[in-house]
Amino acid sequence: MKITKDMTIGEILSANPAVAPVLMEAGMHCLGCPSAQGESLAEAAFVHGMDIDALMAKIEAL
Repeated sequence: MKITKDMTIGEILSANPAVAPVLMEAGMHCLGCPSAQGESLAEAAFVHGMDIDALMAKIEAL
């Protein structure tokens, strides 16, 4: 399954649990919190002040 920035963090982790360390390294430490189930990766990146394109590049490199 291709991971997109429009997927929720919960969907991403279900599709590929190996993404968790990338998100943790980027500063998203609350992967199991309720907002992780409802907000998209792009929304989470915005809230955390992250560059979504740089984050996607790291995820795609897995």
